[in-house]
Amino acid sequence: MSNVLLKVENLKKYFPLRTGMFSRKSGDVKAVDDISFDVYEGETLGIVGESGCGKSTTGRVIMRLHEPTDGKVTFKGVELTALSEKEMRLARRDIQMVFQDPYASLNPRHTVGKILEEPLIVHGIGTQEERKSKVHEYLEIVGLSAYHAKRYPHQFSGGQRQRIGIARALMTNPKLIIADEPVSALDVSIQAQVLNLMQKLQKDLKLTYIFIAHDLGVVRHISDRVGVMYLGRIVELAESEMLYEAPLHPYSQALLSAVPIPDPIYEREQVILNGDIPSPSNPPAGCAFHTRCPFVMDVCKQQVPSFLQAKPGHSVACHLYSGK
Repeated sequence: MSNVLLKVENLKKYFPLRTGMFSRKSGDVKAVDDISFDVYEGETLGIVGESGCGKSTTGRVIMRLHEPTDGKVTFKGVELTALSEKEMRLARRDIQMVFQDPYASLNPRHTVGKILEEPLIVHGIGTQEERKSKVHEYLEIVGLSAYHAKRYPHQFSGGQRQRIGIARALMTNPKLIIADEPVSALDVSIQAQVLNLMQKLQKDLKLTYIFIAHDLGVVRHISDRVGVMYLGRIVELAESEMLYEAPLHPYSQALLSAVPIPDPIYEREQVILNGDIPSPSNPPAGCAFHTRCPFVMDVCKQQVPSFLQAKPGHSVACHLYSGK
């Protein structure tokens, strides 16, 4: 196994709920609730789950776009959560983000050349000529042309804008890219092009990805390992093929049963979950999934299951596997 590039330990992010005229704190929205995982050099770790499960917040807390409530994030042996704002700004040279919306993430008043040059200016990289040359080089790398540098974002399609977003993330030669639903706003044919581009860039530039998405098919295509999130917690983490072929957690089984298989003869029994996702401001006691789980036991309602290795390379947080 490769070296650990990023280590997340007991990470929490609670957003305060405020009510009344004086905005008194009445509780917390537990967006990320005590999660731990490692990311190895050169791999793609996929994080999947329903909308509102906390996967995007996880990416933003790692980048410290949101300050964590508790826990540690260590990158290349440096604890990011202990850095000052100035030190964190320097650390972001090695950790960049590709955002979900290619329309909102690019400044409409700036040319593409200025958008791509900005990270280099912020980090004091290169002379003006060197920066301009690098902008043209990276436009070519992501499948655009050097003359596109003079255009504005509104003059591009959604897929082209996301390529610009990827080029911007690459400008500082990062080691880790956090891709937050980078293809969910694109047409299916364009999704495939962008995913293939990301895989080629990973191989050519020796990148490591955290790939956040809700589309299980997309995640399977690009990920080496996959973590499944539910209500702010990781409930299962395994190598991609292992998870897709034999999911252990009842929530993962339900998610995967809903993925269509392009084979008219093959029939998969779909697992229908009852009820809605509980509110992250008032999660149920014990296992957060117990209100919808078809295998619920008494212990599920009282104790939070430990995140344990059920078999080599396959960890799960479920009392069905904890021997309780």
